[in-house]
Amino acid sequence: MTSAGGPVPAGTLRMVRAMACAYDAHRIHTDGVRGGGTEKGSAMTAMPPNDRFDRFDRFSKLVPRFDHLKWKMAAAGILVGLISGFLVVLYRLGIEYGTDASRWIYARIRETPWLIAPWAVAAVAAALAIAWMVGKEPMAGGSGIPQTNGVVICGLKMRWQTILPVRFVGGLLGALFGLSLGREGPSIQIGASGAQCVSHRLRGRRREDMQEHYLVTAGAAAGLSAAFSAPLSGMMFALEGVHRSFSPAILMGATAASLTADFVSKYCFGLRPVLDFGDIGQLSLEEYVWLIPLGLVAGLVGSLMNRSLLGFQTLYGKLPAWSRPMIAIAIALPVGIWLPDVLGGGSNLIDTAEHARVGLGMLCLLFVAKMLFTSTSFGSGAPGGIFMPILAVGSLAGGICGEVLHRFGDLPSDAVAVSDSVAIFSVCVMTGTLAASVKTPITSILLAVEMSGTLTHMLPVAAVAFIALLVSDLLRTKPIYGELLERYVRAQGMQMAIASHVGSGIMELPLEMGAIADGKRVRDVRWPSGCLIIGLRRGESEIVPRGDTRLRAGDYLVVLFSGEEEREVRPAMRRLCDARLD
Repeated sequence: MTSAGGPVPAGTLRMVRAMACAYDAHRIHTDGVRGGGTEKGSAMTAMPPNDRFDRFDRFSKLVPRFDHLKWKMAAAGILVGLISGFLVVLYRLGIEYGTDASRWIYARIRETPWLIAPWAVAAVAAALAIAWMVGKEPMAGGSGIPQTNGVVICGLKMRWQTILPVRFVGGLLGALFGLSLGREGPSIQIGASGAQCVSHRLRGRRREDMQEHYLVTAGAAAGLSAAFSAPLSGMMFALEGVHRSFSPAILMGATAASLTADFVSKYCFGLRPVLDFGDIGQLSLEEYVWLIPLGLVAGLVGSLMNRSLLGFQTLYGKLPAWSRPMIAIAIALPVGIWLPDVLGGGSNLIDTAEHARVGLGMLCLLFVAKMLFTSTSFGSGAPGGIFMPILAVGSLAGGICGEVLHRFGDLPSDAVAVSDSVAIFSVCVMTGTLAASVKTPITSILLAVEMSGTLTHMLPVAAVAFIALLVSDLLRTKPIYGELLERYVRAQGMQMAIASHVGSGIMELPLEMGAIADGKRVRDVRWPSGCLIIGLRRGESEIVPRGDTRLRAGDYLVVLFSGEEEREVRPAMRRLCDARLD
């Protein structure tokens, strides 16, 4: 998990100059070649002396900027939060009104069947419009979270000028016909697009991928914060789900953007959370034994959800592109007439499951219908997310578990206690399902805490989330957004690499436990060509790496590289520093 352009300590400049002076004398004890050999096992790639010192000079000019980078990111994050928050608020309003309109339309069709004729004409026109827009701008199709991850991690190029109108128009059309798609994924990409717009306006033609990636990450945090009115979840998702590493600059930018966007959201929608669970009593200690089976259920449901989403996407891939949204909208007609509760993102289903407002049989029906309808809607490629539908499916699964345990288990007979237990089970399984599907347990836990408005249920929620994550890993379930990103890249015929516009750059990479470079000496690692290891941070210490310096998990490597070789350097360094999953 690389972090492009992490903040460099002020003392790094001293390290660089010292290394520059001693470079030809000792070659970091790696290859024994005086004056710049080219052995693959070297800690630093050989460069001509003039080129090497030119790069040092360029780096020295960067140091003052890096010293203040986190505060620049914080200031820019406030601006990003205002703009992205405003865009997401508009999108939220459009989707909410669109979903309400779809329920009204299907209710009228149920009362007056001949209205199916004009509905069919409108559906065909909307489907063709969605297919045409997604064909023109493929990055605006589907969730939006994989595409945002691809921009930050893989260097995919995002055009905010076309993404924003496609997201707004396509999302509104999907909501008008009741497709089971969430607003959270698109909100994240809308926030990221707003951040990219800010980046382009602030820096003009001086484009640097590093700072733009930081702002895109901040925009993603603002998008989730405004969509859920959950600033902590937005901030954590930026670190855990988008950038996938920690850096003070990332944290400052994401925090500022997330808090500002939350203010914009609360100013427009009020202080009440998007999913207000109300006052839920605590789970008794005797009932904690049920957390293990709840975690198992959540892990299974999350894995099943991923397979269903990917499976239907594969099926749709065999059909002509123009027909896919049409099929999804056609499926929405019978669903909207006979089971309107599963239309839209599913926030109403979460409320239904928590308060046990329907019987066990109806909960099971809603669970199956929501999962399948979400899969058919999302597989079509229509602009819309799966974040909220995953939460809805998990909440329904938790409600089913609560009802089953109430009828056949050992839950208290008191009505209030039963209601509280079912509500907690629903929240726990909902959180676990999201953690098992997306593989972001910390974000999932924080989201549940912020939506409930209390830390009281944090222990059972966290326990279920991590058990579900374990089950998902045992089932070899890959993160849904990672799988979607790989499919998107393959479909577009792109390479998972970065096309840089910068002459040189700096990145800071955390070394994870179990990585290839973990525990090895610098001289023993086959570093990629085109990069220079200029520093090593270990806790509060700054180390000049030598050939016999042994790397440890938790170290941060400061790497200088040229823009021409960035395409190869970034993925190669990720392979060396990321934990192996085998």
